Amino acid sequence: MNRRVDFYHAPQSRSGGTLMLLQELGAEYDLHLLDLRAGETRQPAYLAINPMGKVPAIRHLGELISEQVAVFIYLGDLYADTGLAPQMGEALRGPYLRWMAFYAGCFEPALLDKALKRDPAPPSSAGYGDYETMLRVLIDQLRAGPWFLGERFTVADVLWGNALWWTTAFKLVPEDPVIMRYLERFNARPLVQQCRQQDADFAAQHEAARNARQQHELA
Repeated sequence: MNRRVDFYHAPQSRSGGTLMLLQELGAEYDLHLLDLRAGETRQPAYLAINPMGKVPAIRHLGELISEQVAVFIYLGDLYADTGLAPQMGEALRGPYLRWMAFYAGCFEPALLDKALKRDPAPPSSAGYGDYETMLRVLIDQLRAGPWFLGERFTVADVLWGNALWWTTAFKLVPEDPVIMRYLERFNARPLVQQCRQQDADFAAQHEAARNARQQHELA
């Protein structure tokens, strides 16, 4: 099977994690860069690919895979031979899927409550729980370490390592010692540093292109 994918990426956005995952997997991909600040994800050309106008998105075998967690699970299974995604029959497959779903189903909704300084919905109607409970459960999982599922580095670490990196930076998640020790290990990986520099370079290219267009319009 042809495993090459088209990858739609906007620098300095959530899709930076997918860029990192593709490289962790040694995946074959064609990169399509989009400039968020120029509104390219909301233009008809991209909306024809992903009507939600969001990144990351990939296309494989002619089909769209969007939503960050779905993209991560799909890529991990597509490159199952790397061992970065526990597979059916492995004891860690269930915990792996649990924590991938926890990210989208609990972490992000609770984080939005925190960011908007709003009270959570009543427990009977808020499937994601509340921020404090979510955070406690998350920290308890990380405490055993060194990685999200214990001794094995997986796709889940690429997802969570990037998420905790930016959410602690924006003070949406506290700099709890357990979280910070986890991030120290994650950030020390050479590929993590390499991908962040690559993403910064992409952002700089977009900024230069916007400045050139502005100068041209003023000329």
